[in-house]
This record gives sequence, C-alpha cells and structure tokens, in this order.
Amino acid sequence: MDKIYVVAADASRARIFAREARVLREVDTLTHSESRLHAGDLRTGGEGAAFSGPGSSQRQTGNDEATSEKQAAFFAKEVASYLRDARTQGKVDEMILIAEPKFLGALRDKLDKPTLDCVTRTLDKDLSKASEEEIADKLGWR
Repeated sequence: MDKIYVVAADASRARIFAREARVLREVDTLTHSESRLHAGDLRTGGEGAAFSGPGSSQRQTGNDEATSEKQAAFFAKEVASYLRDARTQGKVDEMILIAEPKFLGALRDKLDKPTLDCVTRTLDKDLSKASEEEIADKLGWR
C-alpha cells in the first residue's frame, strides 16, 4: 500500500499529514516564524526603528513584497528538504501538495526531480489551518 503525505502549507507553516487506512492524521508541522513577521520587522531584526528629536522622520526602505517572497522561498526550500528526506528514507511514496498559489509555485520550484515525481496532485488553496476532515473533504476522500 502506498504511503501518502498531504502537505497543507502557507508561507509560514506547513502541516504534514499521512493517509493510513483511509484516515488522514497530522504527523508533523514545520513553521517559519520569520514569514509571519511584518516585512518592516524582518529588516530591523524585529525591533522596529526608533526615531526621535525635532525634524526626524521615519522612512521605510525596501520592498515589503520582495522581503515576504524571499522569506517564502526560504521556507519553501526547508519544506522541500523535509519532503526529499521523507522520500529517501522510505516514509512516503506519494505526495499531495495544498497551498496558496504563490507558495505552491515556490515549493514546486524547490523540489528535486525525484521528489517532484512523487507529487500526484496539487490544490492551489490555503488549507493550512483546516482540520483533517476539511482537507479530506477537499480531496474527495469522505
């Protein structure tokens, strides 16, 4: 019987589920807290910048979108590495990836070819906070 992993992810959290005996259960959670921070906090180490005195102004530099995408790409690499290790250790034969479209694309880009070949289905929805039952319903398993 195939060992199936379902990955429900967004840019800051990936929940790994295993489908065994027609039951979906969560087996692991990967988190990337940097992706949850406001992009301005990322650049300042989470402290924010303090400005005081007459005539001082606060100006934010950089592009929030680019910072967020960089963090998402970094996390996608972490998730891809986890999935590659699971595949090479024989823990999984088949994978289903569920993520919001941008993160799904980033994750697919980071998967190596043998791991990508194990992906049998993708769903471009953010179900990272959904219950096992909701995810099973979306996959037509109930």
